[in-house]
Amino acid sequence: MKEWRIEMAKKSLTRRGLKIIVVGCGKVGETLTDQLTREGHEVTLIDKDPTKVHDLTNMYDVMGIVGTGASYSVQMEAGIESADLLIAVTESDELNLLCCTVAKRVGDCSAIARVRTPEYSEEIPYLREKLGLALIINPEQAAANEAARLLYLPTALEVHSFAHGQAEIVKFKLAENNTMNQKSIADLGRTGLLDRIVICGVERDGEMTIPAGDFIFEEGDMVSFVAAQHDAKNFMRRIGLPTNQVRDTMIVGGGKAAYYLAKCLLDVGIEVKMIERNRARCEELAVMLPDAIIINSDGTDTELLKEEGIEHVESFVSLTGIDEENVLLTLHARNVSDAKVVTKINRSNFKTVINELDLGSVVYPRHITSETIIAYVRAKRASLNSNVETVYNLFDSRAEAVEFLVKEECEVTGKPLMELKLKKDLLVSCIFRNGEIIMPSGNDCIMVGDAVLIVTTHTGLGDLQDILA
Repeated sequence: MKEWRIEMAKKSLTRRGLKIIVVGCGKVGETLTDQLTREGHEVTLIDKDPTKVHDLTNMYDVMGIVGTGASYSVQMEAGIESADLLIAVTESDELNLLCCTVAKRVGDCSAIARVRTPEYSEEIPYLREKLGLALIINPEQAAANEAARLLYLPTALEVHSFAHGQAEIVKFKLAENNTMNQKSIADLGRTGLLDRIVICGVERDGEMTIPAGDFIFEEGDMVSFVAAQHDAKNFMRRIGLPTNQVRDTMIVGGGKAAYYLAKCLLDVGIEVKMIERNRARCEELAVMLPDAIIINSDGTDTELLKEEGIEHVESFVSLTGIDEENVLLTLHARNVSDAKVVTKINRSNFKTVINELDLGSVVYPRHITSETIIAYVRAKRASLNSNVETVYNLFDSRAEAVEFLVKEECEVTGKPLMELKLKKDLLVSCIFRNGEIIMPSGNDCIMVGDAVLIVTTHTGLGDLQDILA
């Protein structure tokens, strides 16, 4: 009994809400505040702008302090000495790094910095080690990586990687006359079509479902599945979807995300044409990306786009700093070409409207950043048995894909999945063991050392044992 109490006390301590200081009340700061407070953490905000602090403290149950986040006195007022974590997401890379440095010297907490400048990004391992930071996040680079994955598999609407890139969650739309239409998962399973993949989610008419074997597919369904990288392509090929990466792309906008994306694409042999209206920036890009075609002009000029070949390009990515421009550019590209389109959206206030516009693949840098940070926070809060490796929001945050690393034996290890009483609307989608991807059946067991992917509509899972009913 004594040992049980000690173990429960340990678990209670590790699963309590964390004391977190967020420096910067911009888009990412607001997204983090929303998610962290919903997950039961004690949040204190710091920003120089009193209006932003006032707005967020009125909207959420958080404390707010007006001041510079790198100030010793301001951090002391925010409670840095007893804080578990400081997250610096201001607009300045230098300020973010300085905030974290001060926090590490004053408090006994972990620190996370948002860093976006390409020069710093190349030095992230060095900076992280020397400054003792838990994470350094580059949202533009992460957004570019996500856009690149979509251009490598252009028929996909979303592609998320996990298990160190060995496996993927892929989302696609069921078109008319697809072989899956009007068939159930059980029927397709008997034909062998679903071998080595797991259907983990379907969206229909705005409703998201984690489907069982009797689920029948219909035209227009948004289907997400989990598979090893090569198996994902094989499955899409078998259901009649092209799987070749694009040969060329047109990018409108020459900011940091555009630079990172162009670099990714050029490295794998995809031709890049970039349109940027700022002449000085074009000159910088021409030096940094000698193999790309850089055009100094207004990317919203439809005549220019036609002259540069928008009607024949295989992919089109709108990466300007203005959401409205990105949306209109994508709609125009869809109207005049058959290109794979990717749109960057910084704000998510009008997400429902954006979804109705059928923009194809949409990338939200602020959500990518918050997902990475939330994964770290849940890992820090988790029990001794498991650790959160990655978190992805699916179907407009109505479901989550959470990757756990199993560190010790617990209630869910060593037992066939069919014997576990799992929560409703939860699916053990994939097990990664000793370099092998396992698509689990009821006879498979979760073992110590595994990485396990859980897809569920129950948001906020922080420990593998949370999958139990």
